[in-house]
Amino acid sequence: MNHQKQIGLQRQRRTWRVRKRIRGTQDRPRLCVIRSLKHTYVQLIDDSKGSTLAAAGTTEADLKGQLKNGGNKAAAEAIGRAIAERALKAGIKQVCFDRGSAKYHGRIAAVAEAARKAGLSF
Repeated sequence: MNHQKQIGLQRQRRTWRVRKRIRGTQDRPRLCVIRSLKHTYVQLIDDSKGSTLAAAGTTEADLKGQLKNGGNKAAAEAIGRAIAERALKAGIKQVCFDRGSAKYHGRIAAVAEAARKAGLSF
């Protein structure tokens, strides 16, 4: 099997393993973090309806002006604060954290810690 294809399958299995335990509801949506090499994206997802309640990313115009680089821990902290602010504005105080196929360190942990400091409860 092609090495890159095998890595992709492993990543998909890790994602399934994490998500089989986490389900977002209207009261407690799933906080899903996606990271690429250049950017970080965060969504609050209600799995019962299949809808996104709030989202933030380093590609947004207001955040892009503040950040020098979208793919570092400083940018991840800014995204964590932004999603917490938008969640509180929408009346959401508790979330389930979904790290996807990534380990809980670096940018993923920075998003979570910044959201906790800004008022979200995990």
